[in-house]
Amino acid sequence: MSIKVKRSRAQPIARLLSKSGDINQLMRLSRLIDQAQRHLRAHLPEEMREHIFVGGFRDGRLTLISGQASWLTWLRFEQRRLLELLHQLPGFEGVNGFTFKVRPVHPIVAPKRNTRSLSANAGKTLAECAEDTTNPTLKRALERLASHASTSK
Repeated sequence: MSIKVKRSRAQPIARLLSKSGDINQLMRLSRLIDQAQRHLRAHLPEEMREHIFVGGFRDGRLTLISGQASWLTWLRFEQRRLLELLHQLPGFEGVNGFTFKVRPVHPIVAPKRNTRSLSANAGKTLAECAEDTTNPTLKRALERLASHASTSK
């Protein structure tokens, strides 16, 4: 087994996006999918909006994804109306149908922040250390830490 060395160097993202290559097409497609997602959600009933996602666009068919088959069943009955809605958008005149997929959709949840508290006594000690320090960078850092101390006891 041999390891081949790559001779090319990393390119700035601006250069990659300015080329008419694969990344430019990918960015265009992602913008179109996002536009379709927002347009469809705006015209769906309120209870469905958070359950329907546009998953892709290939061969003239837009892929709609949901975590429950019942939502997609309703969309199957509304295909004609949804196609008319999509044809209003520029770039979606070529959509001729939908592909429906049931996939578990897990929303992105931001991790909980681990907040720590600093006692008033610790803040006072840090402030005293900052007063005795001659290094300006260290002094600012200690003062910033001391400012995080809780004022209530």
